Amino acid sequence: MRSEWLATMAPGAVALLAVLALQFAGFAPLERAGQLLFDTYQRAAPRGYEDAPVRVVDIDEESIRRFGQWPWPRTEVARLIQRLTDAGAAVVALDIVFSEPDRTSPARIAEQLRQLDPEAPGLAELSRLPDNDDLLARTMAGRPVVTGFFLTNDARRAQAVPKAGFAISGTAPGSAVPAYRNAVLPLPGLEAAAAGNGSLTLSGDADSIIRSTPLIARQGDQLLPALSIEALRVAQGAGATLVKTSDGSGSLGGGRAESDVVSLKVGQFEVPTTAEGRLWMYYTEPRPERVVPAWKVQSGALSPEALQDAFAGRIVFIGTGAIGLRDLVSTPVSSREMGVMVHAQAAEQMILGRFLVRPDWAPGLERALVLALGLVLLLALPWLGAARGALLGAVLAAATLAGSWLAFRRELFLLDPTYPMLTVLAVYVTMTVLTYYREERRRSYIHAAFDRYLSPEMVRRIAADPGQLELGGEEREMTVLFCDVRSFSRMSEDMAPSEIIRFLIGFLTPMCDILLARKATIDKFIGDAILAFWNAPLEDPEQYENAARAALAMVARLDALNAEMPGRADQPWPGQVRIGIGLNAGPCCVGNMGSAQRLSYSLIGDTVNLASRIEGLTKLYGVPIAMGGALAARLPGFASLPVDLVRVVGRDRPEDVHALLGDERLANDPAFRALAAAHGHMLAAFRARDWTVAARLADRLAAQAAPFGLEQLYHLYRDRIARLAADPPSEDWDMVYAATEK
Repeated sequence: MRSEWLATMAPGAVALLAVLALQFAGFAPLERAGQLLFDTYQRAAPRGYEDAPVRVVDIDEESIRRFGQWPWPRTEVARLIQRLTDAGAAVVALDIVFSEPDRTSPARIAEQLRQLDPEAPGLAELSRLPDNDDLLARTMAGRPVVTGFFLTNDARRAQAVPKAGFAISGTAPGSAVPAYRNAVLPLPGLEAAAAGNGSLTLSGDADSIIRSTPLIARQGDQLLPALSIEALRVAQGAGATLVKTSDGSGSLGGGRAESDVVSLKVGQFEVPTTAEGRLWMYYTEPRPERVVPAWKVQSGALSPEALQDAFAGRIVFIGTGAIGLRDLVSTPVSSREMGVMVHAQAAEQMILGRFLVRPDWAPGLERALVLALGLVLLLALPWLGAARGALLGAVLAAATLAGSWLAFRRELFLLDPTYPMLTVLAVYVTMTVLTYYREERRRSYIHAAFDRYLSPEMVRRIAADPGQLELGGEEREMTVLFCDVRSFSRMSEDMAPSEIIRFLIGFLTPMCDILLARKATIDKFIGDAILAFWNAPLEDPEQYENAARAALAMVARLDALNAEMPGRADQPWPGQVRIGIGLNAGPCCVGNMGSAQRLSYSLIGDTVNLASRIEGLTKLYGVPIAMGGALAARLPGFASLPVDLVRVVGRDRPEDVHALLGDERLANDPAFRALAAAHGHMLAAFRARDWTVAARLADRLAAQAAPFGLEQLYHLYRDRIARLAADPPSEDWDMVYAATEK
């Protein structure tokens, strides 16, 4: 019992260890599943919008229609910045990189005109007008403006330089912070005039969804701020950004060459981050009050008071939302979101202090949960079974998922239930499937064993419907076969018990193969005898032909065995073995017979008893196969001869017994047809008491009988005719032979 219990637990333990190995290795598809689950949480319960001091100025379609195609002249951008800062914006952050000179600057236009017409009037005056980029730089100078740059891994190298430095609490952050080789920078004059400069690069997960946004990046040994955190720094007039790493926060002990980022502190705001220095994004649903179209600022549609109300004291991000200019990204709550909105919502979260956090203890908790759930199932499943085990597994998985959801809703914790739930599934399925497999193997073994005792079809029916294991039967038209080895008791005298068993196996196995191939149900073995029947438990429309062909095949197979077996040293075989087969057809009661303690699927009835008596008559008439008249009438195409009217022991009504000699091919043989005609004349003369004619025909038939194995039959009739001729029967003679033996 203990070994079986351990064998049941072992596969589950392997499944548990496999899940733990995947968890420690960080299997990407399962990590993705956890991310998708967190996305579902955000869609189900997005961050509630609060009127934080953050706005987005969108250069939308209407703005392009009113002020011309992009890129606008830098003078237009300068005017937009001036209006926003004059309205009291705490900072204006540009989600745009002005990396190339303005093509609409007067000097550039003059150069283009000079190439067309060097003598065109006004070229000199046009060339002396101020450059648009210089005007934009002068507008930015002294104002709280943050420019942006892109970080790439192109071969070309340009180094971005932060406007303010970084202070490190702990060991310097290492390779976990994303590193880039190149930067696409704004024009030097614009960069110099800006109060801050931040990265616009947004990198999503493997499926390109922005679930977290980088707050810092690395170029060589230089740390660089993102646009959002740089805007927050400039808005506060803060100095260096404090980067706290794991060994500086107390999360880990010192001594490491590099550490993970834990948090950033900008002015009065401290922001928890991932090890890579990223902020888990907690998005709101789209809110129109967060966005102001650029045309409303530029055109004067908003009064000075309205501008102040909209932008005073706020961080203002300028981005492009017009078709063709959009920097679109995917987020957990939107498949098409402007990139500037990610920076804006990141700034909102930092100001409001509404952070999604994946605590540093979360992986340890998840691993402990994997182990705990796995052990609970390992111990419980062998006792509970599949159904109750499934209920337990469902409860554990549901509790894990509910705990993860509640941690998100109440504490904004990101606890991944993927691996614990996978553990429940893997351990349950592994243990259940392998237990089922073992049970199926055990059932198959029992099934195969019972096939040796019952009809295979009966075993299948009982397996499909155990209710059939009830006492009772039904009446059916059936065909019954009895087969017995002649003189088996005498043969057994010269054989050891083990040799008798081996002989019976060697004899019964091929006989049963023939019977089963002909759809027979083997009822039982009675020593060397076989009882089989047709048309139960399944109906067999060809039961009569199948029984006749099976009997003929058994006789033919025995002839082959008599030729083959005596020469084999491994198989006892007592010389020439002979059998007698009795066949009969008629109504029988078939079903589960016996007692409440022991059942046997069998049949009873006069048809069965008569088949047994007919088998006994084969010894008297010297034929291997004899059958009752009812069956003979249903086999008109087979080669058979009427043998006698017999009153068997225990039965008053006589039976017309026939000898079955062959199938349709023999029935159409001219020699057999001639024999059958003469045989009919002999029986007619015998029953008419014409002893002289009957004797003459019996003598002639005896000479022709050898090919058909009927010598003993005609010798018997010659002796019977001689006795009756010497001592004629009474006038009421019914021509019936009364058998004295079973």
